Amino acid sequence: MRTLDIADLPIAFRGAASPDDCIDAIARVMAAKADYLQPGPSLEELDGYGAAKDWGLALAVDLQAYRVGRLAWADIDNRGLLLSGPPGVGKTSFARALAKSARVPLVATSVAEWNASDYLSGTLQAIRRAFAQARAQAPCILFIDELDGISDRAQIRGEHVQYWTQVVNLFLELLAGVEERPGVVVIAASNHPENIDPAVKRAGRLDREIAIERPDTTSLTRIFRHHLGVDALAEASLLPLALAARGKTGADVEAFVRRARGAARRAGRPIGLEDILAEIRQGRLAMSEETRWRAAIHEAGHAIVGRSLGHSAIVDLSLHDGGGEAQFEPSVDGAATLPKLEVALAMLLAGRAAEEIEFGDISIGSCLGSGSDLAQATGLARNIDLQFGLGKLGPYYVDPADSPLFLVHGFVEKVAERLHTAYARARAIVEAQRPALRAIASELAEAGYLSAKDVDQIMLAHATLAYPVEMPVSALTMGAA
Repeated sequence: MRTLDIADLPIAFRGAASPDDCIDAIARVMAAKADYLQPGPSLEELDGYGAAKDWGLALAVDLQAYRVGRLAWADIDNRGLLLSGPPGVGKTSFARALAKSARVPLVATSVAEWNASDYLSGTLQAIRRAFAQARAQAPCILFIDELDGISDRAQIRGEHVQYWTQVVNLFLELLAGVEERPGVVVIAASNHPENIDPAVKRAGRLDREIAIERPDTTSLTRIFRHHLGVDALAEASLLPLALAARGKTGADVEAFVRRARGAARRAGRPIGLEDILAEIRQGRLAMSEETRWRAAIHEAGHAIVGRSLGHSAIVDLSLHDGGGEAQFEPSVDGAATLPKLEVALAMLLAGRAAEEIEFGDISIGSCLGSGSDLAQATGLARNIDLQFGLGKLGPYYVDPADSPLFLVHGFVEKVAERLHTAYARARAIVEAQRPALRAIASELAEAGYLSAKDVDQIMLAHATLAYPVEMPVSALTMGAA
């Protein structure tokens, strides 16, 4: 009944011959609006959506104002959105939750549904039918899934050119007619937005794209709580679950909890943390105490040097089954200077330095793969000379395809020199703050997670006459030697 507006009552009562007919008419009005009354959370209750959630909540307020006549359709700026991101991050759930928050119907379709017809005419008719259904239920959300299923016209070849050209052209025509579909907000989802025809993303169509990333540790904790409900494991900390599931999606979390509930039910007992951890790990062993302490020291080294040198803001430190992670906000952008890049190099190598100081040797954990600390540092040091114009060649850009030629002629040694200098700088800072290093590592090894505030408090409590970070780089190198 909450879905009824005052404007619905005259429509329901018009021409009614009896009270029963009026009630039947009201029931039909509610049935037409009932698509968004399905069970599930509203957008306010969901976590892990970042900018998409902000966009959706603003739109929900506007749509409610539009429904009651306080806002004109022309004044609503959020009328089209392309949601991108890997499978399982909750793009479809976002559309459902947004419709519930905005109290408008959800018309859901997909490109796969459009292409289910054997003939072009059937595909075109399905597209028209989706938009017509949305117009009939406006204000509403029209959600189109798997949008990358519509081919980019520039990449179509052979006998399918005519088919896909007509499909894309009709879709663009309906999408562009925003004034002809007042009250219809179009949200499309794609796992591969780079495959979508650029015309779809032009102004006046789906001109806003927001990528939904995999949830962070804090968001994963809340997602686990959402799927567990308020009663199950009410007194338990769900942080161990979030740490073990680092890198997973909301869909993964739902599956973990569902399967763990089934296992507990078959065992005749309430669900426990170990049931969920078993589903997350799937036989994978947790880190040994020795490995966990080494990983904690490594990540603490990143935090110490990053904070001491004024690197970009730290987000958190965490330990998971596969190792550890020190997460900082992105630091290298178009405004980065050579000193800032040298700070980033020192921060990247600080984990190795901390290991060497604490254990007398260095593990290979920070060197495995193209995304490792050492790989990132090497790439950055190389780009200083070859792409950024800040090194030996001066203002000269080397095409990445030609980089191997330059590296042969003395640049390997130059890159290595930069890395040695950054490593010496990091090592000196960690050595000067060894009490803070061990304190951070101890807390991290025990809890598995430290926020930026936690790190700051520990460093403040163990403040020493810190290493002079303003010391020239040349002096750092000489001191290390």
